[in-house]
This record gives sequence, C-alpha cells and structure tokens, in this order.
Amino acid sequence: MESLRSFFRISILVLSTFLIANADENMADCHYPAIYNFGDSNSDTGGISAAFYPAGSPSGETYFHRPAGRASDGRLIIDFIAEHLGLPYLSAYLDSIGTNFSHGANFATGGATIMRPNESWFETGVSPFNLEIQVEHYTQFKDRTAYFYNQGKELSERERIPKPEDFSKALFTLDIGQNDVAAGIRKLSFELQQAAIPKIVSQFIAQVRNLYQRGARTIWIHNTGPIGCLPVTISKVLDPMLGYLDENGCVKNQNNVAIGLNKKLKDEIIKLRIELSEATIIYVDIYSVKYELISNTKNQGFEDPFKICCGYHGIGYDVWCGNKGTVNGSEVYAGSCANPPRVISWDGVHYSEGANHWIANRIVNGSFSDPPISIKRACHK
Repeated sequence: MESLRSFFRISILVLSTFLIANADENMADCHYPAIYNFGDSNSDTGGISAAFYPAGSPSGETYFHRPAGRASDGRLIIDFIAEHLGLPYLSAYLDSIGTNFSHGANFATGGATIMRPNESWFETGVSPFNLEIQVEHYTQFKDRTAYFYNQGKELSERERIPKPEDFSKALFTLDIGQNDVAAGIRKLSFELQQAAIPKIVSQFIAQVRNLYQRGARTIWIHNTGPIGCLPVTISKVLDPMLGYLDENGCVKNQNNVAIGLNKKLKDEIIKLRIELSEATIIYVDIYSVKYELISNTKNQGFEDPFKICCGYHGIGYDVWCGNKGTVNGSEVYAGSCANPPRVISWDGVHYSEGANHWIANRIVNGSFSDPPISIKRACHK
C-alpha cells in the first residue's frame, strides 16, 4: 500500500512538473528588484532578535557559523528563495545594524500571528508585531524611503534603499498562520478552533488587500504547515496507541485544524483574485510539501522525522535549544546534534537548513502552487 502511495505521489509530481514547464516555456523570467516578506519565525531573518533578546549558539552554526537571527542552524526557505532569484538575503526591518534595504526588507518576526495579540484566545508572550503591524511597518518603510530617496543628492545616500518605482515590481511573500493555529490548540476546544478559522482568514485577506492598495502586484502566499507533525507536539502525546496519531505519526486533530484553515484561505484567495484584478496572487501548498518530506524522510536522505537536533522535549519538560534544564532529574544542556542538515527538525518547532533547502527546491518551480507557475514567472498574469 505504501509503495502504491509513493508511486502516485511521484507520478503526480512528474505530471505537475511537465505541465508547469510547458506553461512557462513562452514566458520570460521576471525581474524582481526586491522581496518584501511578512511572517513569523519560519521566515524571520533577525526581527525578533533585534527587538528583544537575540538567540545564542548553536543557532546559525551550519551556514552562518554564528547566530544570525534565524530559528535554525542555517538558512530559511526565504533565504533560498532569495538565492534562487539572485537577490541578497533580506535584512530585518527592525534591525538597524548592517542593514541594506536596496533589494527589499523582511517584516517577519518570531511569534507573530495573523490576529492581534490581544485576542481572547492568545497567551501572553506572543510577538506584538502581528501581520497588521508588519503591513503598517511596510507602509512606513515605503513612504519614508521614497522621501529620503528623492532627497538624497549622492549615490551613496540612495544605494541602501529601494527606488520608489520598484515597489510595484517587487515580490511580496507571506508565511504566517502557524502561531494562530498553535494558540487556538492551547486555549480552545476543537469546535472553537474551527469556529475561529473564518476570522483568522478574514484578517489575513484584509492585510493582503492592504498590501495591494500600497502597490503590491506579485504576491506569493504560503499556507500553514502540518503543526501536528512538529516533534515538540508529538513529544506531549501521552499514549500513541489511543488513536491520536495518523499513519505517519502526526497528531491528527491538530493537522485537521491546519487543513481547515488552509482550505478556507485558498477559497478566499480565489475570490480575491477577481477583486484585485491587477495582481498575481499565488497560493503555495507548504502543508503538502512538508508532509511529503515527513512521510518519506528516509528516501530523501534524512533521519527520523521526529528527531530533534537541538533541544529536549517531553511530558513535563522543555529544554529549548541553547539552554540548560532538567530532564528526569538530570541537568542537561541543549546543544546541537552531530549532523544538523540531515535532521528535519532543528529545535522541535523549526526546520533545519537541510529541510528548508529541500522544501524550497520543491516550491520554487510551482509544483505546489495554485496557479501552477514557477516563482520566476509569478509576475505574469
């Protein structure tokens, strides 16, 4: 049965790739002068570290060889997207040290949500920089850089900020929603989680509409991943034999919430395309990509999909990456594993550089996109 499922997955992927290649062959590559990203820790390149307390070692060890504001051992999906498009890595908007915004900016912050953090079901400690605030930051960034660009008399004064006419030509990426799902899981019954989905999606669509009104024309949207497959989630399951887990070892009801949110989001994006007729809005099924990796780990060169490289998590304890804590009466230090790029989960919540690279390679060609178009051609309607 598993071999049959694998055959169908591979067949669908090959067919999708063929269709995409033929659809794209008469299109020229887009020239994106910049990327503007909005999201949570899955795409934060230093925002929350600049705003509060920076992550310490061993984060960043694989690629940057130092902590680089990312919740991983190295690069994130957004980093690989920038590489694929020939653009520099994005500087965090909230980071004032060594930043260069000429090719875009990253407004994402770890812990960010679509909903405002004072909504009743959210716990304290969530990032204050929710999606609405991130879009407001972008608005201020766009207005202020245009003013200073026009005021600048020397090339050196302009070379670190974008040209005003380039905003409408840029790629806008959004990857947010996981923390909204997680907060609902912590605070609400399954029925109330389902009831909250329309409000979450409505807030998301409102901010996409706001970006359009502020000049965004190519918008690349990731849905939310399989939260029930995160090792930190699975580590809290009291008895795996009670039917909480699916055939691949993920928590079913948590993934069902993510699936419900994604379905509603896709439906609303389809409607939004009619309203925002000058925009190209791409919906990317990150859930399916990540679930494919988790369900087919060994064939892709990775270790146990639920192994945590940096950290210890279980019932009654959490020792986060780079910290000391107590596990079963013994003090432990959560350091890095021997081969981080071959482990899917960096810290129980976030993905390793190796997994991020695998995922990025499978989304940039449009295989998991609606409509099925590569990111290099996404500016075409």
